[in-house]
Amino acid sequence: MTTPNKTPPGADPKQLERTGTVREIGSQAVWSLSSCKPGFGVDQLRDDNLETYWQSDGSQPHLVNIQFRRKTTVKTLCIYADYKSDESYTPSKISVRVGNNFHNLQEIRTYRKSQRIVQ
Repeated sequence: MTTPNKTPPGADPKQLERTGTVREIGSQAVWSLSSCKPGFGVDQLRDDNLETYWQSDGSQPHLVNIQFRRKTTVKTLCIYADYKSDESYTPSKISVRVGNNFHNLQEIRTYRKSQRIVQ
């Protein structure tokens, strides 16, 4: 999602999109996963249904790659993680990396389980 101003903590991304505060741009990207169990892939990760989700199926690290076809400015990234619902499978660390290709990614932000992820 992109936004001209800082998104308030705890804001509902769908409400912000309806009001024109943010614009969903994920559909402009190619999404890939390091692994997934059948029926728990990119479609479930992106379907806006909180009852469906991505479930990895392999060794760590578990990765979600989002590649845009051209340079794209992303000012806000919204991630829904429900620690109370399934603590054992919710990530303890989320790393946000950017770059021109997969081989030159640089970490720009890390969130740990104890931190509030909404920025």
